[in-house]
Amino acid sequence: MDLIRVSQIGVGYWGPNLLRNFVSSPSFSVKAVADTSQDRRAFVEKLYPSIELHGDADKLIDDPEVDAVVISTPVATHYELAIRAIQAGKHVLVEKPMATSVDEVEHIAREADAKKVIAMVGHTFLFNQAVRFVKGLIENGDLGEIRYIYSQRLNLGRIRNDVDALWNLAPHDISIIQYWLNDAEPEAVSRVGVDYIQESIDDVVFLRVSYPNKVMAHVHVSWLDPHKVRKITVVGSKKMVVYDDMAENKVAIFDKGIDPLAVLGQDMDYDNPGTLEFSHRSGDVVMPRIPWQEPLKAEVEHFADCIRGQVECLTGATHASRVVGILGEGQ
Repeated sequence: MDLIRVSQIGVGYWGPNLLRNFVSSPSFSVKAVADTSQDRRAFVEKLYPSIELHGDADKLIDDPEVDAVVISTPVATHYELAIRAIQAGKHVLVEKPMATSVDEVEHIAREADAKKVIAMVGHTFLFNQAVRFVKGLIENGDLGEIRYIYSQRLNLGRIRNDVDALWNLAPHDISIIQYWLNDAEPEAVSRVGVDYIQESIDDVVFLRVSYPNKVMAHVHVSWLDPHKVRKITVVGSKKMVVYDDMAENKVAIFDKGIDPLAVLGQDMDYDNPGTLEFSHRSGDVVMPRIPWQEPLKAEVEHFADCIRGQVECLTGATHASRVVGILGEGQ
């Protein structure tokens, strides 16, 4: 297959990781990079001297030889750059979140549909093999009915001044939870957050999301915590699972729960709720071996497959809209 010609806007904090994977991909040819910082352009020139360098995005977007554009810039610029690139006929991969409102995401989707190009958001954790393993457990019914999910994404630093801790950290966990729940539409969203370091920029946020069938999710994010934690727990009626991205064994399955016991009654079953008794079940803990593959590498190749029409986009506008909608309702 012919290589897909791609250019990238932004090589700041996450941009170098994206660029490295696009350069090494067998599906892409990186033509140019744009960044307003001379230091960042010098960084790229040292590592990849064959790549064109520009101080702004105009030449990349207008270049007829470019098939796709990667956007790794501050969140506030995602929407404008994505729309410009799409209207120029380019496929786009936008770092998370895709935009700052559902209206913006839906506009991106409409423009991409009109131009027949791919608009994808970089929710990298959906390409993590451990996250996909848990998805399989849920879909196979191994956990039973999902009761509630809670996540913790905590650290000391890196403090942002363009977005708060919710918009910086929670897109990861919201994206994962939405993926596990088949992009279910929430019934209610609420948040509690506090700004300790910078006025109007919350450093710690507790987000609660209620879904149909009494499924509840709780997301805790903070960049003012003594521990580095990247963990999500799923509690089901049959089993429970912990996905811990910091652990050597990323997934632990707990055969634990509380089950009702039948007692002597009219029908020898559960006919009289007032007579129910319960047993505490505590079985084995299984830590399955899950082969490692760099999620960002898988994301880049998925982008190529989407452009070639081989697969449906996993992190397209529908998924992006759900995530941004939850973040927006939690403001």
